[in-house]
Amino acid sequence: MSQRKRASNTQSSQNKGSQRWEAVLGDDEDDPSFTQPSTSQVQKGLDRLTPAQVDLKTAEVVQFIFVKDQKKFPIRRADIVKHVVKEYRNIYPEIIKRVGCVFETVFGLKLVEIDSKNHVYILINKLEQGVTASLVFPSNPKTGLLFVILSIVFMKGGVVKESMVWNTLKKLRVDQGERHEIFGDVKKVVTDEFVRQRYLEYVRIPHTEPLEFEFRWGQRADMEVSKVKLLEFIGQVRHCRLPG
Repeated sequence: MSQRKRASNTQSSQNKGSQRWEAVLGDDEDDPSFTQPSTSQVQKGLDRLTPAQVDLKTAEVVQFIFVKDQKKFPIRRADIVKHVVKEYRNIYPEIIKRVGCVFETVFGLKLVEIDSKNHVYILINKLEQGVTASLVFPSNPKTGLLFVILSIVFMKGGVVKESMVWNTLKKLRVDQGERHEIFGDVKKVVTDEFVRQRYLEYVRIPHTEPLEFEFRWGQRADMEVSKVKLLEFIGQVRHCRLPG
């Protein structure tokens, strides 16, 4: 077989693997039949498997979570079990423990369970390095936008009305009523994307007419964002404008 043909086959295999994960990521059905196995059940399951089998399944779960995390959306245990772990579900606690170890020791990431009732995970990566310069060197403008909003919420004691956020952003040439050159539909980015990623909470204020909403920090922001770094960022943002 020629090198070109082998390379083609390898690329085809990689594409199929990626497509396989992408095809299942949108399936959010629960798996009510799954019960967290006990320590003794896990040990019995491990005794019936080879170390290589457990390592392979661990690697598959790591790959699945990486693909799922590309959009920074939370990862559900039900999806991991249904689409990847499958018949290895009786050793799920051991697999997820090893997965967490791989993320921390190899990739410098941390797999955190943010909802112990529904078993929902996120990958967190400390955003402290380089974040304070994100407006001055906007390699990731969305990070700059996010930190402006987190800063507003932080400076207002943890809760701020939506109208105040938009009034502040307008001074930085980011208007919810206009399509932004970089962010596009900026309101969708802020109230949908950042919320789904758990950086922000977007909460309706009771008994308001017309309806009003307020922003709070989300779980991911609480875990990833250093308050000290945020204060440094606030000092810079007073003299900067968001790109666009």
